[in-house]
Amino acid sequence: MNKILLVETKLFLRDPLAGALALLLPVGLLLGIGQIPDLRKPDPAFGGERFVDAQLPATMILLALLTSAFTILPNALATYREHGVLRRMSTTPVHPARLLAAQLVLNLVVAALGALLIVVAAALVFGSRLPGNLAGFVLVFLLGAAALLALGLIIASVANAKAAPAIGSVSMFPLLFLAGMWIPREVMPDALRTVSDYSVVGPFIAALRATWAGDWPELSHLAVLAAGLAVFCALAVRLFRWQ
Repeated sequence: MNKILLVETKLFLRDPLAGALALLLPVGLLLGIGQIPDLRKPDPAFGGERFVDAQLPATMILLALLTSAFTILPNALATYREHGVLRRMSTTPVHPARLLAAQLVLNLVVAALGALLIVVAAALVFGSRLPGNLAGFVLVFLLGAAALLALGLIIASVANAKAAPAIGSVSMFPLLFLAGMWIPREVMPDALRTVSDYSVVGPFIAALRATWAGDWPELSHLAVLAAGLAVFCALAVRLFRWQ
């Protein structure tokens, strides 16, 4: 897998627009939304914390991950499929699992850099505090990011270059909704909250915010993330097609 990862990294670096989209778009949104005065005032709804501390950084990290998982990653493999690259690779001993693993690792590294930029930008510009439970934060981020990227791998395993963007968009926005982007999870109806709890994004954002507050994530949240990672990886490998 090391050789595949090296090649994929070189190809990724030849397309700076993809990297800029994953790294800079969420930071730009963070800085733009954070300029709203009311979001920088203590809010009783968030236990007296400011929105830019309690909600915004974690939400932007999720947005960065979903952008990578449903836009950048599927488009890369779909383009390979469209240009016949995967068809040629099918004649070699390369197993789909190795190719998908290389894509997962590469995009996980990019996502980690994006998360770091968001945390640093929030701290420097708005004085937001750093995650109170750093070890828990890293654990949740790596597990949740890998699960979401693995979900994107399912699209990458089957879609062509024309279908991948549409499938990615259709998949991303419902997940943002379930994560509480428009309606906070705390005020969702019970049925919708239950769906959110098993949607991967719900437990991910809840666990991320818990570690930001200095707490450990709930085991149930970690279990959903781990199960999602295992199931999505298995499906991506099972459904993968070379052409």
